[in-house]
Amino acid sequence: MPDDDVLPEEKIRIREMTIDDLSEVFHIGEEIFTAEYSPSLYRTWDEYEITTLFNSDSELCLVAESGDALLGFALGTTVHKHHSPWKYGYLVWLGVRKTLQKSKVGVKLFREIRRRMKEQGVRIIIIDTDAENEAGIRFFQKQGFGNIQKHVYMTLNLTRKTRKTEKKP
Repeated sequence: MPDDDVLPEEKIRIREMTIDDLSEVFHIGEEIFTAEYSPSLYRTWDEYEITTLFNSDSELCLVAESGDALLGFALGTTVHKHHSPWKYGYLVWLGVRKTLQKSKVGVKLFREIRRRMKEQGVRIIIIDTDAENEAGIRFFQKQGFGNIQKHVYMTLNLTRKTRKTEKKP
């Protein structure tokens, strides 16, 4: 199937990720979650992100496919905050092949993970994205998300030499 095919929504199937999907999910994420995508990305896309979520919350690790082709993925988890009666869902990663990002694959993935989280007693779903990711923000707003909060993330490069200031007599 060529990457740029527009798929009818009924041809997209959502299912739980299996161990055999890990490698392809990783490679799709590598194409999407780059330094250019988000220069200040505080989470790093790597194999540990996938395997940790897969091992702890496999029922919230989903893939979208059409025929034998993997189109995208959603990786989530649930969070229990101490002293809170609420259970939170956290959609950690949602990725769709670049050529298919307006083909309803992401919508179908989100609807299924939302359904599963609701079945698990989740009351609020949390997502985060880079403040400059306008397409991502619009996507999530269309899914019903609101209450946008901006956060500050800072970095300290520990490999860079610091200049010593000379003491003046």
